[in-house]
Amino acid sequence: MHALTDTLLGRAVEHQPAYSPSILMPIDRALARAQLGLGARLPFVGSDRWTGFELCWLQPGGKPGVAVLRATVPAQSPMLIESKSFKLYLNSYARDTLRSMEAVGARIAGDLSAVAQATVHVELLAPPDWGQLLPAFPIGICIDDVELEIDASGGLQPHALIANAEDFRQECLVSNLLKSNCPVTGQPDWATVIVEYRGGAIDRAGLLRYLVSFREVREFHEQCVERIFLDLQQHCCPQFLAVEARYTRRGGLDINPYRASSGAASIADRRTWRQ
Repeated sequence: MHALTDTLLGRAVEHQPAYSPSILMPIDRALARAQLGLGARLPFVGSDRWTGFELCWLQPGGKPGVAVLRATVPAQSPMLIESKSFKLYLNSYARDTLRSMEAVGARIAGDLSAVAQATVHVELLAPPDWGQLLPAFPIGICIDDVELEIDASGGLQPHALIANAEDFRQECLVSNLLKSNCPVTGQPDWATVIVEYRGGAIDRAGLLRYLVSFREVREFHEQCVERIFLDLQQHCCPQFLAVEARYTRRGGLDINPYRASSGAASIADRRTWRQ
């Protein structure tokens, strides 16, 4: 476990010349969740889906092999994986020889599971399977064209979230306007947010105002999604709620947290055009 000041974010780091699982940094989820008022019992299920586009290793005989990585970390895992250490870990495979792509995937799954302290599912896609990664527009109602004036300098605005209990809906609302910031470096993170719910109609202008108010927030991707989920639950009281953020990649990795009040902890991938 590492404090934020101990992470590799914002530091110059030499490329690892050999396989280096020790570079993976765990971060205790409980630290951020305590700020959200969460304890050991979580009010959601979910997972963090990572996609890694920069994975290369050496096959027997010296010819490189390449694949795209999908890794699914359960939201119930005690630890999340710091993103820059994950990137450097994947880069450390570039000079390592393994007998097959299956051996690469099994070793990555073992290393990530050890760091997260939970079972991490890993899938490697060879070039013939990259068609699975074709992007699309999320199915839902995009709220970004709602006309309103926004002052994003006033901090988070959860009280903008309201719902009409007399207008029952089952719908999916989408916004491409989420921008938050890395808690260590302050660098911006960009995402499309997908909110699926069943309950009183969520005011779309209020939801958009709330999402834009994240512009100066400094939190990890996972914490932002959990905050959005909790604020929607508290202020709109839906019977069912699911929140996913599709973040743009940084260093060849994207992180896509998903949290839901019930149902499966992991859903089908839905890559967007920005990813």
